[in-house]
Amino acid sequence: MVSTDPSPAPSIKTMSSVPDEIATFALADLAGDPGWRRPVIVERELLILTTRGHGDAELDFHLLPCRPGTLLRVRPGQVLRCAGPQFDATVVAWDPAALRDFDVDLATTATWRQLAGEDEDAVISEVSQLAVDCQRHPDGPTARALLRHQLAVLLLRLALAHAEQSPARPEDETFHRFHREVEHSYPQTRRVEDYAAELGCSVRTLTRACLAVTGRSAKQVIDERVALQAGRLLAATDQPIAHIGRWLGFSEPTNFGRFFTREVGVSPGAFRAARDQPAAGRVVRPRPPTESTGASSGRFRPGTLGELANGGHPGRPGPPAGPPGDPGRA
Repeated sequence: MVSTDPSPAPSIKTMSSVPDEIATFALADLAGDPGWRRPVIVERELLILTTRGHGDAELDFHLLPCRPGTLLRVRPGQVLRCAGPQFDATVVAWDPAALRDFDVDLATTATWRQLAGEDEDAVISEVSQLAVDCQRHPDGPTARALLRHQLAVLLLRLALAHAEQSPARPEDETFHRFHREVEHSYPQTRRVEDYAAELGCSVRTLTRACLAVTGRSAKQVIDERVALQAGRLLAATDQPIAHIGRWLGFSEPTNFGRFFTREVGVSPGAFRAARDQPAAGRVVRPRPPTESTGASSGRFRPGTLGELANGGHPGRPGPPAGPPGDPGRA
């Protein structure tokens, strides 16, 4: 793909990872500090099951309501904060190697889901058993095989539930191919023509697929992804703003500043200055996802990046995931 070659990725302090291939632990163990003063960048694949209480988790600058039976799917590279959580949760963490040889499509797992009925009973039972077995059988080939199979069953159950709620459309495959390519190449190029050439289709085809799945053009999807990564790095790292801009492919800090302000509604400096503000009161708005939330209504849009620095005023959202790096811990 023809593009500029950005500087090396900013160093990011990631959430501390548990050395096991599969691990379970409490929500509080994810915090970069006891008060969750800033979002932290997640390093591993996570499922977070709320077990007691009510509150909000802030995932990629979007408030997600949590109560018993709420399940969150958090991907590496996303930023997470649960400041002063009034709820308890069990976290399941795993590395990609844990699912080798299993046909599990992680892209189909919902970002947010309120479990109910038989689904809730089954998922709670499987998470609980996985937590027990992680403690009882911490090592050995048989134990690792048991945990891998349990995790695969849990994820397959969630994927099946999602498939029943969100039947595939003809444009979905094109969009998901485009989304995967954007995840790989957004620091190098923001040109729709480059992605169309890489995928062997026309710009019109990409735009039509993006409009069908997200309600946004292909160019908007790319720019929102870049803006999201910029917001993650501004909020969760102390990297110089100019360095972040260079890594994202901007040759001049002023170009990065104009781009971010246009996409988010505030300057990079103002956004960073507001990162320690509490998230309470920010608005949750529906969105067409790049990854489905699995909510019964279908889909949620993350609160805009601008809400973090703008007191809840609308700006533009962006899809999840991004490269790991070096401020909170998980």
